[in-house]
Amino acid sequence: MFNIFNLSLRIKGFPIQEASIEFEKNQAISNDDYENHIISKRTEIVEYLIKNNKSYQEIIGNNTFTKWYDLPIMTKKDFQKPLAERLSEGFTVKNVYVNKTSGSSGDPFIFAKDKFCHALTWVNIINRFGWFGIDFNTSLQARFYGIPLDFIGNKKERIKDLLSHRYRFTIFDLSDAVLEKILLKFQVKKFDYINGYTSSIVLFAKFLQMKNIVLTSVCPTLKCCVVTSEMLFEDDKLLLEKQFGVPVVNEYGASELDLIAFQNIENEWQVNSETLFVEILDEENNVLPNGKEGRIVITSLYNKAHPFIRYDIGDIGILDEKSTFKKPILKKLIGRTNDIAMLPSGKKSPGLTFYYVTKSIIEDDGNVKEFVIKQTKIDTFEVEYVSQAVLTDSQIQNIEKAITMYLEVGLNFKFIRKEKLERSKSGKLKQFVSMVK
Repeated sequence: MFNIFNLSLRIKGFPIQEASIEFEKNQAISNDDYENHIISKRTEIVEYLIKNNKSYQEIIGNNTFTKWYDLPIMTKKDFQKPLAERLSEGFTVKNVYVNKTSGSSGDPFIFAKDKFCHALTWVNIINRFGWFGIDFNTSLQARFYGIPLDFIGNKKERIKDLLSHRYRFTIFDLSDAVLEKILLKFQVKKFDYINGYTSSIVLFAKFLQMKNIVLTSVCPTLKCCVVTSEMLFEDDKLLLEKQFGVPVVNEYGASELDLIAFQNIENEWQVNSETLFVEILDEENNVLPNGKEGRIVITSLYNKAHPFIRYDIGDIGILDEKSTFKKPILKKLIGRTNDIAMLPSGKKSPGLTFYYVTKSIIEDDGNVKEFVIKQTKIDTFEVEYVSQAVLTDSQIQNIEKAITMYLEVGLNFKFIRKEKLERSKSGKLKQFVSMVK
């Protein structure tokens, strides 16, 4: 069949064929030789940027690059200057791939990748989806994503959808009436896979559960569902697999870097070692052994246009003890560093703690469709929720009791029932927000 997806990448100037050769070459390196390969690649990219990137030279200062672990940690604050000032010699905004991060971390910024680096990103994505029998040139995607609402932005995305063989469901309104229309599309279109934001896809699964429908009974061509951009909880994964009748794949990525981790067919969250180098650091920037929780710091091994060297992405996670240089495994993704609740006692707690506790109690009967938690004061939290019926006093007391047990006494909770929850411009749902400085 005509490879329209690959052709569209080549037309945009992304050397997809050359990138495929490099990617396969990396995959062919043995386990024993992979550590040396990574050391060589990261040395090569740092030396290139020190020589060719003034912005990175300023970050390094007068230090000469001798030891990897002496290199400074980059953060989003290093990108608070015009893009042109951050590009390496020989690169301009006209000959690189330019995009903007979603801002889900609270710090959106414009970034660039050289075209070979971005082609490698696509080769990586194509490779991972291929594990589940998905071919971007032929497989039809049911896409649960946001879309720009301005005329030009909207048309651009629709053209991309056409070239990428995908049908987009906009997720700004997911009322039962809209979900019914989505279900009708699955009855008439031969979708191969679902891809999109976790919270929106979970809502669709809950709708199917309410109607007692397994999706493969109306769309037997469906092979898998890939969720991204938001946390996937274990009970939600079980619900998705039950209601869709296909494997559910967890994806973790960052637009400024690449696909970071992708669940493989052995149900492991396999980290991308072909184009990235991932480290877990403590608060003093010391490298932690596998199995220990810390900040996720990532180096882009191929981006010559723009430095992402030991870049603190803002997430907290754990690499599995069985990880190797060739096959690192992400054991757990705990959340973002800015999703930490500061409590009156001085204790720090990941915002997801509230979410886990609350979720386990209020979702037992399927009444609550979705919810978010906001910390408005050091001792005060608001729980906004969408449900068929108002939470009972007994449910509220159980939630407060459980949170007190997991965290501390003296916290105040306000429960606010809403028709629908506020999503970001991109359509993402931020599950915990702290308004406390």
